[in-house]
Amino acid sequence: MRTRVVSTISLAAVVWLSILCQPHARAQGSPVRVLSSNGFKAVIDEVGPQCERTIGHSLALGFGTSASLRQRIDAGDAFDVVMVTAEAMDDLVKAGKVGVSTRTALGRSGIGVGSRAGAKKLDVRTPDALKNTLLAARSITYAGDGASRPHIEKMVSALGIADQMTKKTLLEQGSVRAAAKVASGDAELLITLVSEILPAPGVELVGPLPAQFQHYVSFAAAIGAKAANAEAGKALIACLSGPNVASTLKAKGIDKP
Repeated sequence: MRTRVVSTISLAAVVWLSILCQPHARAQGSPVRVLSSNGFKAVIDEVGPQCERTIGHSLALGFGTSASLRQRIDAGDAFDVVMVTAEAMDDLVKAGKVGVSTRTALGRSGIGVGSRAGAKKLDVRTPDALKNTLLAARSITYAGDGASRPHIEKMVSALGIADQMTKKTLLEQGSVRAAAKVASGDAELLITLVSEILPAPGVELVGPLPAQFQHYVSFAAAIGAKAANAEAGKALIACLSGPNVASTLKAKGIDKP
């Protein structure tokens, strides 16, 4: 009889504890939906787990070029936080897709050249060295829909080698696929943001473009106009833009604003 009473009490305690824990479980089970540019992916991969612990919510992440993310948003994809280039953010603000007051600068990254890990060291430090390296390359690749494309093509034109490079340029959808081509040996050189080269598996940074051709792409974050987790989203942006991430930003090729 006593055993049955104890069992009943124990069962009641378990049920009561489960009821108490339900609100917490719901909070933890309500992820913050994040759409992020590939250029900021390495930072999120590094500090995302820390931010999850800080804000008490998991992150549901989606990555792509800023152009492709804009298309997803226009098509109706739901999101709480978006992190894209400053230019793409301007468009989202104008379209009323994000709260303008929540816009936060995250940092900027310059354009660089990458090669297959372990490959012969190349020189891109001066315009002449860069020109010779590009002409000697078997092939180059970059994202056809990437934010750095217009600046790369302007540079190639300024170097006077546009015709030669067109014949051996492999355009890819997104920098991740472009980097994979270099890692596999299907392309010799990758030109994209430094923050997209450094974390790419099987790829090494040759160096940034010379100052004459350098261009910086800035990133910004904002809360979606229809965000379901706006407060948690604001906490996430604060985590990703706070002083504690400065060293991570630098290591991933991004200058803090």
